Amino acid sequence: MSRSAHRRHARSRDPRGHWRLLALTLPVIFAVLLFEGWTVHEVDAAKTRRPCTKPVPRSLDESGPVLRGIDGAKVSSAAAPARTVALTYDGGPDPEWTPRLLDLLREHHAHATFFVFGAQAARHPDLVRRILDEGHEIGSNTYTGADLGSSSHVRFAMELGLTRKTLAGTAGIRTDLLRMPMTTEVDTLCGAEWQAARKAAADGYVLVAADHPTRDPVHGLIRQFSNTELAYDETKQLLDAPHADRFTTVTDAVGIPPADTPVSTAERWQGKALIWTVAAGNTFTHIMIWVLGVAGALGLLRLLSLTFFARAHVRRLTRPRPGAPWLREVNAPVTVLVPAYNEEAGIESTVRSLLASTHPYLEVIVIDDGSTDRTADLATWIDDPRVRVIRQPNSGKAAALNTGLAMASHDIVVMVDADTVFEPDALYRLVQPLAHPAVGAVSGNTKVGNRRGLLGRWQHLEYVFGFNLDRRMFEVLECMPTVPGAIGAFRRDALMGVGGVSEDTLAEDTDLTMALWRAGWRVVYEESAVAWTEVPTTLRQLWRQRYRWCYGTLQAMWKHRRAVVEVGAAGRFARRGLSYLAVFQVVLPLLAPVVDLFAVYGALFADPVQATGVWLAFLGVQLACAGYALRLDGERLWALWSMPFQLFVYRQLMYLVVIQSVVALLLGTRLKWHRMQRSGTAATQQLRRPEAERQLSSR
Repeated sequence: MSRSAHRRHARSRDPRGHWRLLALTLPVIFAVLLFEGWTVHEVDAAKTRRPCTKPVPRSLDESGPVLRGIDGAKVSSAAAPARTVALTYDGGPDPEWTPRLLDLLREHHAHATFFVFGAQAARHPDLVRRILDEGHEIGSNTYTGADLGSSSHVRFAMELGLTRKTLAGTAGIRTDLLRMPMTTEVDTLCGAEWQAARKAAADGYVLVAADHPTRDPVHGLIRQFSNTELAYDETKQLLDAPHADRFTTVTDAVGIPPADTPVSTAERWQGKALIWTVAAGNTFTHIMIWVLGVAGALGLLRLLSLTFFARAHVRRLTRPRPGAPWLREVNAPVTVLVPAYNEEAGIESTVRSLLASTHPYLEVIVIDDGSTDRTADLATWIDDPRVRVIRQPNSGKAAALNTGLAMASHDIVVMVDADTVFEPDALYRLVQPLAHPAVGAVSGNTKVGNRRGLLGRWQHLEYVFGFNLDRRMFEVLECMPTVPGAIGAFRRDALMGVGGVSEDTLAEDTDLTMALWRAGWRVVYEESAVAWTEVPTTLRQLWRQRYRWCYGTLQAMWKHRRAVVEVGAAGRFARRGLSYLAVFQVVLPLLAPVVDLFAVYGALFADPVQATGVWLAFLGVQLACAGYALRLDGERLWALWSMPFQLFVYRQLMYLVVIQSVVALLLGTRLKWHRMQRSGTAATQQLRRPEAERQLSSR
C-alpha cells in the first residue's frame, strides 16, 4: 500500500464538534423560554388563595392600612389623615389605561402610588419612568401577581427579588412599599397571608392594604384601584369629591419617608440585564410562534405533496398516456462498476448477486482502490469470465469509478456499491428506462437489508418513506437530484460528456446527477429495480455516514447553484430540485431543534392539550403517509410501530448532522471520506428471506 493511500485512509480525528455551540445555545434558549413560561404563564404561581384558617391578630383588627413594623403580634400602623386621599393602582403598568390615569391625575394636579407587577414593568419601562417623572410613587405588587401566602419559598423570594431588580433596571430605584396580591383591607391578611406578610416585613417592606371603598374621604382614605376602565371612571368621580382636600401618595399621606430610593450602578445594570432577558424572551416567543406555524405548514405541505405526486407517479406507470411513444425492450449489454475499498465482508455477495441477474449480457468490473484486506482476492477467486478485477493505488471512490468507466466495454454502465445485494431482475428493470433517448440516468430502488433492531427499522422507514417517496415526486416534477451510489444506470456517452465522475465533492453521486441535468439529460426513477444495502448499525457510524452525505450534498448544491438561472431541463431541475433541497433539507432542519424546543415550551407552559393534539395530528398524518409509502414498496406495515420513537431520537440526530454540516461548510472545514464498517449482514439476511416475500417486496 502506498504512503499516500495510507494517509488517505488513515483513521483521522473526527471533524471539530461545531455542534457543541448548539449544545451551549439550546440550554440558553431553554432557560429564556423557561423564564418566559414562569412569568408569562405563571408556572408554579398560586393563582387562588388558600382559605383563612386563622383570623388576623387582634392588633391588626384595629390598625390602619399601612403596616410599618411587624414584631410578633405587635403591629405599627398608620392611616391617612382627614380629608386626605391616597390613590393606589395595582397590577400595572397597563399600556392602555395607565397613560389615561396619568393624564387624569395630571389634569387634577393629583398624585398617586402605583403598585406594579415586575413582569409588566419590564415590558413597559417607559411607563415606569413616566410615573416617577410626574411625581408619583412606585410600589411592588410582586412580579406576576401570585398569591404569596400560597407560594413556595422559591416563588416567594423570586416574586419580590425580580420586581426589585426590574425597578432598578427601568427607573434606577428601590421601593419599600408592597401590596400583597389578592388582598384589600387589613382583615384579608389572615392565615397564610399573615405569615407571608411577616416574612415580607422582615425583608424591610412596608405593607400597604386599603380602606373600605365606602369610607368617606372626610375621615381620610387609602383607596385601591386596578388599571382598568372602571378604575378610571371611579377615580374621576373621587377627584371631584367635595370631602377631599388632597390627593397624594401613600408615604406623603401617612407622613413617612419616601419609599423610592436610588440604587447603585451595579444594581441598575443587573436590572437592565433582567429587562433585556425578558425582552429577548418575549421577542423570541413571538417570532417562534410564526416560525412554528410556517414550519408546521411547510412540513404538512411536504407530506401532502409527497403523497399526491407518489399517486401521480403510480397512475403514470399503470395508465399509459394516449399517444405516448412505444419503447423497445432494452437487452443491450451492460457494464457494472463496483468500486471497493476494504469490502471483504460483502464483495463476494454483491458480485454473485449481479452474476445471478436475468439480464442476458453482463460484465462486472471490480475496481479495488488499494484495499488492505482480501477484497481483491475474493473478487478474483469468483470463477466467472464476466468478472474483471482491476487493482489500483488508493485514489478515492470517484477515481475508482473513472478507472472502471475507462475500462467499460459497453454503452450502458451501472454503478453499484460493494455492500449491495441485487434482486435477480434488478439490472434488467433498471436499464429499461434508457430506451427513451432523452434519459441519461436511472435511479434504482434502494432498500435496507439489515433492518433488524430499532436503528435498522428507523433507517428502513427513512429509505421507504423519505428517499423512495421523494424519488417518485422528483420524477414527476423532473428534478431528480441524486442517483444513489448503491444502484444507478447511466449512458456511457452521457457520463463522458460531463467529464466522468467528479472529485469536487464528497457526494459524487449527487454531483454527477446534477451535472447530467445541466447537460440536458433526463434522470428518472425505476421503483421495480430493487437492491438491498447495508446500513450503519451504531449511532456513531450513522453520524459519520450522514455527515458525509449532507456535507457532500451541500457542496454539490453550491457547485451547481448557477443552474437556477439556466433554461431548459437544467433550469427546471434547479428551480424545483435545488429549492426543495434548500428548504426541506437545509433550512427546516436548521430551525428544527429550536422549533422542537418551543413545542415543548408550548406543551409545558401554554396549552398542553392543544400542543399535544397538534403533535398527535401531525404524527397521524406522518403515519398515514408512511403507511402509503410502505404499501407502494410492497413492504409490511408492522415497521410503523417504531416511527413515533424515531421522532424523539433519530430525527434529532439528523438535524444535528445538518447543523454540523452547514457550520463546517461555512467555516471551510475540509472533510475526508469516512468508510462505514461492514459486516455483510445485509446480504446474509436478504439471501435467507423466503422467495415469496422477496418477490412481494420487489414488485
